[in-house]
Amino acid sequence: MNQLRVFKVPNRPPARYCRQLAGLFEIEFSEFANIGSARPGPYTVIDLDLSDASHFAAFKEWLSRKPEGAKVIFCTDKGSHLQDTRAYAIGATDVLRRPVDGRALLGKLWGEVSVMSPGPSSPAIAKSPAIATAVDTLQSIFTSACVGEDLNSSAIQSASTAVVGHVETQGLTAWIDTVRTHHSQTYQHCLLVTGLAVAFGQQLGLSKADRQRLSFAGMLHDIGKARIPLAILEKPGRLDEQELAVMRKHPQYGFDALATVPDLQGEMLDMVVHHHEFLDGSGYPHGLRANEISDLVRIITISDVFGALIERRSYKPPLTGDAAYQILLDMGPRLDKDLVREFRFAAQAGREAAA
Repeated sequence: MNQLRVFKVPNRPPARYCRQLAGLFEIEFSEFANIGSARPGPYTVIDLDLSDASHFAAFKEWLSRKPEGAKVIFCTDKGSHLQDTRAYAIGATDVLRRPVDGRALLGKLWGEVSVMSPGPSSPAIAKSPAIATAVDTLQSIFTSACVGEDLNSSAIQSASTAVVGHVETQGLTAWIDTVRTHHSQTYQHCLLVTGLAVAFGQQLGLSKADRQRLSFAGMLHDIGKARIPLAILEKPGRLDEQELAVMRKHPQYGFDALATVPDLQGEMLDMVVHHHEFLDGSGYPHGLRANEISDLVRIITISDVFGALIERRSYKPPLTGDAAYQILLDMGPRLDKDLVREFRFAAQAGREAAA
């Protein structure tokens, strides 16, 4: 878990924002006297009285040793330009007004989830009610997961039903063409996987209820990414080994975020935590094998792999449907070969979608 160091007034109980972020960070409370020789970590909050300048020089020296890209957030009183000036002089990367809200603080530390929402650059999405609804729902899912708020299950169900109807009437090719205009690779991927899973269920002759389950799971499957720093999540390039290790925690983060949601079906949790498992045991996070992986998880996994291959990213063009499908074939024993054979229809849709 990421560590957050909070410097606060001695004997004052932790602020509400600490409780809000407790599930996302291992929070260490410190006093200036205990600063020692330890180097600052990647995340620091300083919630002290900035009218007392006696420790400023020592704090500035300590913060000068922070790692590259580290975030140092100072809490300041509303309307106090002097405190803001002092905070930045000491080494703040940003400031927040008291009382500090956990969601606002998370935005400063990790980046605002709201930047992934659709903007003027995606008019095709705005013209499609089903896809626009799905994007709005994803926004709500990610925002709620960031600070541990309850999910709106009825809204997710409504969006899932709209996706099923759209794919039935408009087809998978139109879905791919439209969602690939989204500027967030995270939302684009979630939308691609959802549409692919629904279309796959239709190809397999699954009931509408099962297709709605797949749609619901597609919307939720990457919810754990809400707990991945935005700099990693939306990085405009390939992840390095350390970043990849952080990213691979998202299935477990997703399970943790959903484990206490009332009335959520167990199969949804299964699809969220296990969509990166492979039949030969080479997947993560639990290294499941063969019969330990359910049919619905296998469907989501195939859709997830294919969706990642055909999505549009700033540093690489999307693969064609045929090229992406060949990679599925080349994965051999890691995927269900019978399901992969049935998935060939998606290659056609990917071929027809605009490159």
